[in-house]
Amino acid sequence: MKKILIPALLLPSAAFAHAGHIDGNTFFAGLNHPISGLDHVLAMLAVGLWAAGLGGRSVWALPVSFVSAMLVGGALGALGIALPMIEPMILASIIVLGAAVGLALRLPLPAMLAGVALFGAAHGFAHGAEGPSTGLTLYALGFGAATMALHLLGIAIGRGLPALILRASGAAVATAGLALALA
Repeated sequence: MKKILIPALLLPSAAFAHAGHIDGNTFFAGLNHPISGLDHVLAMLAVGLWAAGLGGRSVWALPVSFVSAMLVGGALGALGIALPMIEPMILASIIVLGAAVGLALRLPLPAMLAGVALFGAAHGFAHGAEGPSTGLTLYALGFGAATMALHLLGIAIGRGLPALILRASGAAVATAGLALALA
């Protein structure tokens, strides 16, 4: 555990820096945003891992719920609408989603979709608030595509893992989220 926590604590700015932003109002700027911050990558992979562990309709429903709400949140962020506690919500998403994978949590599907949507909206708000002032459609298509790709990667990884390793992966994501929260 120290091997994970110590580097994360020493590099807290890497979690939120979104290094490598592509300037402009392009699809590629939006594509880059979710993959340039560890906070977004961990949460989005966790959605895919959780969906894979749940199976059935959850495999497509969780990612679609996240991305749909993320696009709405992105529009709110781009409009400059003030929403409180976005960064804490993003950090909470890493911890909660990682814990859901680690605990193999099974709730009624509507409850899981609502939770995933809430976190998706928070991530989307950050994308929209940090995005360009014009050309938002292409930018949103880019961050939507990158997010879905991360979800699909999480699903692919999750489907290839034995249940115990999948759960351990979720615990590692939650632990990384805690380390980012404490940084």
